[in-house]
Amino acid sequence: MGETNQAAGPGLPSSPSPPPPPPPRSGCSFSPTAGQETPQPGGDITGHLTFPLLWVTLLVSFGSSMLYGYNLAVVNSPAVHIKAFYNATWSQRYGHGLAPGPLTLLYSLTVSIFALGGLVGSLLVGVLVERYGRNGTLSRSALFILMAGGFMGFSRELGSPEMVIIGRSITGLHSGICLSVVPLYLGEMAPKNLRGFLGLMPSIFTCLGVFFAQVLGLPELLGKDRFWPLFLSVVVIPASLQLMLLHCFPESPRYLLIEKNDICEATKALHRFLGTPDVQNVIEEMKKEQQSLSSVEMVSVWQLLRDRSVRWQTLSVVVVNAGMQLSGIDAIWFYTNTIFEKAGIPVSQIPYTTVGTGAIEVVAGLIGCFTIEKLGRRPLIITGFCAMGICSAGITVSLLLQTDLPWMRYVSVACVIGIIAGFCMGPAGVPFLMTAEFFTQSHRPAAYIVGGSINWLCNFTIGFIFPFLQMSAGAFCYLVFCGICLLVALYVYLIIPETKNKTFMEISHIFATRRSFLSIPAHLIGMMKLDGYGALESSSLESLGSSRT
Repeated sequence: MGETNQAAGPGLPSSPSPPPPPPPRSGCSFSPTAGQETPQPGGDITGHLTFPLLWVTLLVSFGSSMLYGYNLAVVNSPAVHIKAFYNATWSQRYGHGLAPGPLTLLYSLTVSIFALGGLVGSLLVGVLVERYGRNGTLSRSALFILMAGGFMGFSRELGSPEMVIIGRSITGLHSGICLSVVPLYLGEMAPKNLRGFLGLMPSIFTCLGVFFAQVLGLPELLGKDRFWPLFLSVVVIPASLQLMLLHCFPESPRYLLIEKNDICEATKALHRFLGTPDVQNVIEEMKKEQQSLSSVEMVSVWQLLRDRSVRWQTLSVVVVNAGMQLSGIDAIWFYTNTIFEKAGIPVSQIPYTTVGTGAIEVVAGLIGCFTIEKLGRRPLIITGFCAMGICSAGITVSLLLQTDLPWMRYVSVACVIGIIAGFCMGPAGVPFLMTAEFFTQSHRPAAYIVGGSINWLCNFTIGFIFPFLQMSAGAFCYLVFCGICLLVALYVYLIIPETKNKTFMEISHIFATRRSFLSIPAHLIGMMKLDGYGALESSSLESLGSSRT
């Protein structure tokens, strides 16, 4: 992976690298079976979707990723009831109710503490995945949800608004961990031709989580005042299922072999996930990566940021994760009801209209999941950001003109739907997938810490500054999101290569040759062949890199 700064930095502590791999333990045979092809996450032979691979993907997506979407949306419907509970509790304690300002501040803390918990969780990812593994971290993180559900579920009975806030912070902690560990786990065990499909499955369940929160929040279900504690704590059901069932599936084979040097367990895991007794090529590909990293420690965040050999990968992770939140998707969700109300939809029908947008979100996520292996990562994320940018500009235009042109209010609704659909088709899930694909084993945990931290910081920033931005800029505030979306799409178009059907080592080599290309004087480059998306072909870059050596 090139030169890596080994000095300890103020980031997370680096753990010592494993010694050179010993010979396989006796009884761990992985010789090939004659005439049998080997599905693998690397090399030339690709794999098929087996039941264990599908079920573990569905389990971690249902028990972890779905809860992130649910907890994002769950506080919208019972907002009035939660505020009433806060006010009543304050009156019982101190003899007077809360003024509107402090009450709004307390409720805002309840909402935003989720993002702060997520930031803390993202910072713990590196330590947890090294100590407990990917599967072990996800299993243990489910305990946080059980704890949070208890706090929120009994908060009204005990008359404690503090328990709601603590529960929200713990759910944020869980989401901060799982948003990084789920795509890391799936990306390391999936065959390269299924990495995109399985990598976007969690984003579909995130959309489902939002949809379920909208449906359960209807007045006919859990949207009544007496049900809001149950509404907040229903997350314990998916978490309990994951806690009970996830131990039935193996740990990441790549983690077992490269970091733990356990060829026996890695071979067993590959047999289970890939559905074939012949996994020699897979083992050999992992051992090559292990040998290439034998003199490189598991890097800390500080080392990752200082490592010039992965600067383009690191910058790309920062850009796509920041763009994911700064695109304004959270602000759009927050003001969906207001936009629909201005469009003339009756107030009593707005909750059902919002559920309709949630259904569109799920459909868009399914489209992205089932087309990513055919179209690639770049087209989905570029198209998604471009659609969001154009629709953000459309909201500005419609808000400015709807006084004179009443039909422009329906353009606002169409633009909101366009932003949601564009986000779910690509930007909602591809950044997490790219973080797994851009780095080899030694850098991947630190990369997820960086990407997750940027994601949560931007999430909190948008939630905090958007009301002030709207007050100062009015309808023009959406042009800020338009500019950010289009700039991120341009960056992806110019810098990030397509990673479809490539191994982790091949992707690292593309970035390395691109870095070599960028250091060549311009007059020696000449006219280079461009691929269909604007980035230089890896073959051309490889020839340039070899010509310089």
